Amino acid sequence: MWALLAAAPAVAQAPAEGRITKLVTLKNIEPRAIESMLQLFGVTTNSNNQMKIMAIIGTPEKVAAAEAVIKQLDVAPKTIDLTVYFVVGGDGPALAGGAVPQDLRDVITQLKGAFTFKEYKMLDVLTLRTRAGSGADTSGILNGSTPPRMSRFSIRNATVSEDGSTIRIDQMHAGLRIPFTRRDGAAADAKGGAQKSFEYIDSGITQDVDVKEGQKVVVGRSSLEGPQQALFLILTAHVIQ
Repeated sequence: MWALLAAAPAVAQAPAEGRITKLVTLKNIEPRAIESMLQLFGVTTNSNNQMKIMAIIGTPEKVAAAEAVIKQLDVAPKTIDLTVYFVVGGDGPALAGGAVPQDLRDVITQLKGAFTFKEYKMLDVLTLRTRAGSGADTSGILNGSTPPRMSRFSIRNATVSEDGSTIRIDQMHAGLRIPFTRRDGAAADAKGGAQKSFEYIDSGITQDVDVKEGQKVVVGRSSLEGPQQALFLILTAHVIQ
């Protein structure tokens, strides 16, 4: 703290100029991240990121204006809950998945009006909780095979509109990781057969999307084991204040 104040001794010794030094503690943002912006208001700053404190030097009016800007910027980022539902549509009796929850019935009704599939089942549900301005990812295991079929949900970034009504998601990806077996003819296993190796194929949807708070949005459809089945991705978003 003394090091910050010592950076401008001449200012502290010149009350005739009407300049003051104000020490401000920041809670959520790094002081140096906003130094250049505050200097636009005609103040001089000196910061310590480790202690999260900033010395502001200038006339009382300019220091007050800089403090007002800090109050606007030094706010905790909002927390966002994102949930993606993996819904399978098809006509066969052995359609994989469980019952679709009641709160998605209105979306399923819309899907039935747009597509000819007779049955819809829930394959998986993945949820992310992240801070605005951050990315996140999660995955799930869908069966007990070796290797298993997997689901995946990731985002690069999420931001909230000023009024809190819309969540902007950058580079959202939701889909399945489907394993397939590769046989290496040059190598043999213990029984003399071709050695097997496993690889994954990624399927699903990758896109930027805007979602209204609490809204259920069908963000995409992809084929699943041919045209007889389809994977629908339904996204919901909630802002946690």
